[in-house]
Amino acid sequence: MNTLSTRIANSNAAATTTPTARRLQQQAQSWVNRLSRDNLVLFALLTGLAMLMILFILMPLWAMLSKSVQNTDGEFVGLANFTHYFSSASLWHSMGNTFTVGILVTTMVGVLAFGYAFALTRSCMPCKGLFHILGTAPILAPSLLPAISLIFLFGNQGVAKDVLGDHSVYGMIGISLGLIFWTFPHALMILTTSLRTSDARLYEAARVLKTSPLKTFFIVTLPAAKFGLISALIVVFTLVITDFGVPKVIGGSYNVLATDIFKQVVGQQNFAMGAVASLILLCPAILAFTANRWVQRKQQNLFDSHSVPYQPAPHPVRDGLCLLYCSVIAVAVLAVLGMAVYGSLVTFWPWNKALTLNNYNFAEISTYGWLPYMNSLTMAGWTALIGTVVIFIGAYSMEKGRAFAPIRQVMQVISVIPMAVPGMVLGLGYIFYFNDTNNPLNVLYGTMAFLVVNTVVHYYTVGHMTALTALKQLPAEIEATAAAIKLPQYKLFVKVTVPVCLPAILDIATYLFVNALTTTSAVIFLYSTDTIPASVSVLNMDDAGQTGAAAAMAVMIMMSAATAKIVQLTLGKLLENRTQAWRKK
Repeated sequence: MNTLSTRIANSNAAATTTPTARRLQQQAQSWVNRLSRDNLVLFALLTGLAMLMILFILMPLWAMLSKSVQNTDGEFVGLANFTHYFSSASLWHSMGNTFTVGILVTTMVGVLAFGYAFALTRSCMPCKGLFHILGTAPILAPSLLPAISLIFLFGNQGVAKDVLGDHSVYGMIGISLGLIFWTFPHALMILTTSLRTSDARLYEAARVLKTSPLKTFFIVTLPAAKFGLISALIVVFTLVITDFGVPKVIGGSYNVLATDIFKQVVGQQNFAMGAVASLILLCPAILAFTANRWVQRKQQNLFDSHSVPYQPAPHPVRDGLCLLYCSVIAVAVLAVLGMAVYGSLVTFWPWNKALTLNNYNFAEISTYGWLPYMNSLTMAGWTALIGTVVIFIGAYSMEKGRAFAPIRQVMQVISVIPMAVPGMVLGLGYIFYFNDTNNPLNVLYGTMAFLVVNTVVHYYTVGHMTALTALKQLPAEIEATAAAIKLPQYKLFVKVTVPVCLPAILDIATYLFVNALTTTSAVIFLYSTDTIPASVSVLNMDDAGQTGAAAAMAVMIMMSAATAKIVQLTLGKLLENRTQAWRKK
């Protein structure tokens, strides 16, 4: 900047006072001012975002780490808490249970989701669109819903309790079934994307070489999808070991690390041991996240401009088997969702099965009435609005900024931290950091703004990656042209970037809205009597024995999330026609 200003000054001194010289001087000075303004705006945005990341991501984690090495009086005790915790036989029991369920569910979901994704992408079976909707439907429900539904199905008074024989659904069986249902769509979306991008030339070469279909699967299909499969397995494993809702509702005496944290904090008010348990849960989550990032870096783009999209040819036997396979899974999904709806309409399970809407009369059932549901809608709305703005502007500043490269790189690293932190761990860190009278931000504690901030941070990374993907797809010529015509970057952002990226912005907003509705673990420690969300209300009603009302509230959450998804699909179609025509050239 100083060099450019010096050159302009020298040019002014040497130039004659002709109109042309004055005009060139004015244009050059205007360009300098614009460049300075762009850098100033960028610096302000990066500074503000960095402060937010430090306050709401790094400091809560540091507070939790500090709490883990302190006693109840706040005195430093080193690793004494860890020594005491690891000397407990119950810890090793909970840790063994956590990893047992994690490996079992991950294996089952990996097999089931891969088969389902294969049927959707590599067959010509009918009703693919319907099966895709049914396969991803569980993602719209809180993890509490399948747990409650399984109680109606296989509980002590369940309609199909004889299916389990002498085994009880309360424990590992129930936790595994509930988490298989809840994590299935997460794996399905990853695997569907991975299997859809295949080069038809490889299959044509295998056909010419008279390679059998089974061998083609192992030497062509599976290698091309291996990174997507590994990524799906890691995501599922992370979700399983960090989930709190399913083990809390249907786990019985089968303890896992997530419920141990809840018992230490809520049951025993032992915050130091809760911090220790949180750090123990954080370790496998970080390892899984690191492995997933490594897999994504190793993955190569097997589909380029010369590739030919694979289109499966009709095959009656294969298509029939795929249709049967998907039908079985779809029926299972509908059974779980349908049982939750049915249970919410039963007068008093299992003694009076007359259908009624009384369970939806929350004002007569709970002291909170409809307040938790309205709180969830309010929290989800503000999370979607504020989170989308912060995430997209932050991603743009980091990806498209023209200065401060080292700062932007550090912030990119911090942006992926929330994905590696389980919701309960983040929530506990917020208690330790913000529930301190010496902290000026203590005024946020117990407010709706507090829940919104926590939820935005919890789901920040996925939205950030979505925004980066959309920004990377913008043609490089746009930035070059804007620089050539000296267009200020903020005008480029408003007039070009935002309109072109509107579908991705809508995806981010919907993702935040749906997850804010369904989240439990991230807010279980943070709500007050005025801000209790619907997902926590489901837990409370289930604990009170009001299973029908709990199912009704879970169904309301699911219907609200489904409505948001329908709105997204409708608006997305309109936006695609208006803003994405450039992609079809």
